[in-house]
Amino acid sequence: MGTCVDADSLAGRTEPAPPDSDAVQRTPAARRPRLRRWLRRLALGCAVLLAVVTTASLAYNAFTARRAAPPGGLRYVQAADVRTRYQTWGTTGSPVVLVHGAFEQVDTWSRLAPLLARDHRVYALDLTGDGYSERRGPYTVSHFTEQLLGFLSAMHLGGPGERPLLVGHSSGAAVVAEAALRAPGRIGSVMLLDGDALNTGAGPPPALKYVLIDPYRTSLLRLGLGADWLIRSFYDAQCGPACPPLNAAGLDQWRRPLRVRGAEAALWSMLGEGVPGLPASQVARLAAVGIPKSVVFGADDDVFSRQTPQQTARRIGAPPPTLIPGARHLSMISSPDEVAAAVEALADAHPATGRGGSPR
Repeated sequence: MGTCVDADSLAGRTEPAPPDSDAVQRTPAARRPRLRRWLRRLALGCAVLLAVVTTASLAYNAFTARRAAPPGGLRYVQAADVRTRYQTWGTTGSPVVLVHGAFEQVDTWSRLAPLLARDHRVYALDLTGDGYSERRGPYTVSHFTEQLLGFLSAMHLGGPGERPLLVGHSSGAAVVAEAALRAPGRIGSVMLLDGDALNTGAGPPPALKYVLIDPYRTSLLRLGLGADWLIRSFYDAQCGPACPPLNAAGLDQWRRPLRVRGAEAALWSMLGEGVPGLPASQVARLAAVGIPKSVVFGADDDVFSRQTPQQTARRIGAPPPTLIPGARHLSMISSPDEVAAAVEALADAHPATGRGGSPR
């Protein structure tokens, strides 16, 4: 009998072996333990890194825990519920009260105030949360306004012939606007300087609250305050080339208030509140308050849009804004003569000036 051979065998071709189904199933399964091992190693590495960073942060915070003392010779008065640091210039003329913005203080006015003191009694205070006033929350426009009105009472301002001209810089614009709305009979006139008084929702991104937690945020703050170049960078960006360079005393002026006792806790609370401001509808109510109003901005202020000065003046019923050429956001430092001239122009429209008395 003959043997039957198929054509494929004669051609030397062989049928491929069927795939090993067990091997196919084993391959992904074999990879999973390896992936899990890598994930465990990564998690362990992250945990170790976090522990090292946390330990280093805690150690650094403990090493730098000593707080700075306020400068000597400061003057204080009780204003509402806040023990308030303040300073005065000049002994005659109508009263002018200067209200700073966020992260500023009385000394921010040191170039402008002496110019105004030629013809005015000039007052400046540290709002709670900044400078050297007592830290007492909440750090809101409402509380700042209570402090400001309390300060006017403590200085015996606001009565007949003693209604002050209020100058509010940056977020301080919201405070003087709210003061004029609450007590229009106690205020002579209002200037919004480099500020629109609006609550824009500005502040740190919400996601940062999950990152900037203790002890890390405290370490970052203290490291930043110790870096002269970083402070100078912020100052130069906000102030511009017309501002005097920061020497050692200038650095201390911006740095020390954030190193005094209670400053760090207040800062975190303030950042949680966001930049102080008022709703647009509330700011617009200022137009109905029968006192002179003025809007002054640095022409190169990049904190706000180019349209902001005009929009602000229209919103509060003020004349067209004064724009200071070459000035940025700290116009009272870069351009004190121009700001002083704008204050004088507003004072000339003051409905009830007081020429007697002296700062207390």
